[in-house]
Amino acid sequence: AGKTTTLKCLTGLLTADMGEVEVLGFNPKKRKHEFLSRIALVMGNKSQLWWELPAIETFKLNKEIYEVSDERFEEIVLEMVTLLGIEEVVNIPVRKLSLGERMKCEIVASLIHTPELLFLDEPTLGLDVIARRELWKTINGLKGKMTIILTTHYMEEAEALSDRIGIMKDGKLLFVGTKE
Repeated sequence: AGKTTTLKCLTGLLTADMGEVEVLGFNPKKRKHEFLSRIALVMGNKSQLWWELPAIETFKLNKEIYEVSDERFEEIVLEMVTLLGIEEVVNIPVRKLSLGERMKCEIVASLIHTPELLFLDEPTLGLDVIARRELWKTINGLKGKMTIILTTHYMEEAEALSDRIGIMKDGKLLFVGTKE
């Protein structure tokens, strides 16, 4: 449908073949620090977590990359880890975590720098029903804190998580509106 490709263009990972893209007043393909520090991307099929290390170590790396203060870092990690119920999980090597636990950690890692805009590309890909519903609670808990653009193949998921829905086919946006 073009969902992942569109997100990659919106985040500057790919350059559009034609037309112009602007996000938060920036041209994403220029990948300016001011732009990148205001967005985050979580892809259901890619990981930013260091496989052999506990997730908390990736969080610390992101803290340094985005120049987040110690105080703000502790505040964000405590809030998100508590919200997601992964207090113990963040100290276990990522390779030992379930897919659902890893996705929760991926979301925390993406929020360390408090982005204004969070792109979630099929975040429930491969999750079982219970883990999927838990992640839905997490995503709904983030509403109002930032703008979230989520891609999914599942209308049930779009309806459960979205205030507005866009339907794409062959890279073209066919519909944008409410679920009603």
